[in-house]
Amino acid sequence: MLGSEGGGVRVRYWLTLVSGLVECLCFAGAVFGWASLVFVLKSDGYFSYLCVNKTVNGTITEDCSGQDEQLSIIFTVASFMNNFFTLPNGFLFDHCGTLVTRLVGISIYTTGTLLIAFSDAALSILLYPALSFIAVGGILFLVTNMQVGNLFGTHRSTIITLYNGAFDSSSAVFLVVKLLFQDGISLRASLIFLSSCSVVHLIRTFLLMPRSHIPYPLPENYSYGLKCGKAQSPIPKNRSDNGNIQTSQPNETTPFNANNSTQASKTETAVSERSFKSCILSWFFFWHLLWLSVMQLRHYLFIGTLNPMLNRLTEGDPALVSTYTNAFAITQLCGILCAPWNGLIMDRNKGKPREEGQSETEADMKAAILSLCVTALQCVLFSLCAAIPVLPLQYLTFILQVLNRSFLYGGNAAFISMAFPSAHFGKLYGTVMALSAVVSLLQYPCFALVNGPLGGNPFAVNVALTVLSCLAFIHPFSVYLYCRHQAAELAKKSTSS
Repeated sequence: MLGSEGGGVRVRYWLTLVSGLVECLCFAGAVFGWASLVFVLKSDGYFSYLCVNKTVNGTITEDCSGQDEQLSIIFTVASFMNNFFTLPNGFLFDHCGTLVTRLVGISIYTTGTLLIAFSDAALSILLYPALSFIAVGGILFLVTNMQVGNLFGTHRSTIITLYNGAFDSSSAVFLVVKLLFQDGISLRASLIFLSSCSVVHLIRTFLLMPRSHIPYPLPENYSYGLKCGKAQSPIPKNRSDNGNIQTSQPNETTPFNANNSTQASKTETAVSERSFKSCILSWFFFWHLLWLSVMQLRHYLFIGTLNPMLNRLTEGDPALVSTYTNAFAITQLCGILCAPWNGLIMDRNKGKPREEGQSETEADMKAAILSLCVTALQCVLFSLCAAIPVLPLQYLTFILQVLNRSFLYGGNAAFISMAFPSAHFGKLYGTVMALSAVVSLLQYPCFALVNGPLGGNPFAVNVALTVLSCLAFIHPFSVYLYCRHQAAELAKKSTSS
């Protein structure tokens, strides 16, 4: 009977994992398919009143830089909201649990899709709240799904990065909307369909997600959701007096010999007892914030200005712009395939014997150095390709962009989960995303600089951002120095004993 129950529990874990991937893949990061949506919005005449005729060398041409600027501002605001609201979302998730957080997320997301569905060229202003609602609702889907990694112990980082990859790939949703639009299906019909999918989100919330949180490490035969008409409310041994599940890791005594476990246990205890304030004031947090912020700014500016860039490189050929926009959106689908590579890099030492006296946290940090360094290198290469104004080269730019973006966000969540107490994960993830959102606001001054003093030529800005991206290498170097220091301390204690 117990074996049957255990088998049913494992099936539920897998259903939760797969359905969560589908949810993130089809909805969560749709806002980053902005380049495809812009093509549809321009065709439908959104902000077209900002286009003016001007004479260049005796030829009258239409200048739509005002329209581009307005659409760029909408994406800047939405991307800011996507990150900044991760902070209150993290507190909401930590204090109110999965059920409440998901109900809020579903409501916000559906409101956003309905606002676009019932907007038109005369109500272009509705795009401001609409895209922001889709961004905030989508990040709530991601935040509540990342805890599913706790169900699969040794593959935790791989699953977290897989969900982030699915989030990245969901930007292809608006490619589907664009292709349907070109086949005669209106933007309104597509967005009403997306809105109706909120019913599926609600069903999954009640049947395949916990009311509170998924603890880590996982209690034996842990269950959740509805069963036989009753909600399962397992009470893990690590539940605190206030009713919240404490997800901090217990002291580790394996996989190395128990005689050598005392120092590692002390290290794990010290990590799990760290306060939220001490975490955000640490150098690890600061360098991780810098690592995320500079690369995220590069990505946001690239996505937000992709349509004007393609118009410039194709000399305004709408067929070519459409082809390259489709190519960009299709490469985004590969995000879900690229992200697990980063998780595998981080999880490559799981289950292997650790060095004598080394804690699990220290082993994880050592494994993360390669991931952090590879991610920074990818961003520099992507930025270099984006800076070169050669149209065919942009295919390589698209590939490097989706690869780097998958590594960036998956690695961000995985590093926070391993470097800091998991009891603070929601708050720390929200804080780092909110602070990086402030940096991402620099994309609008960059866009204004390109359209103004630089006369539409983004080369200087692209070179500056490439140089700025090199600052991301500071983070893996700081982690390397930390790991080397810890190794030296262990060697000193072992020789003295």
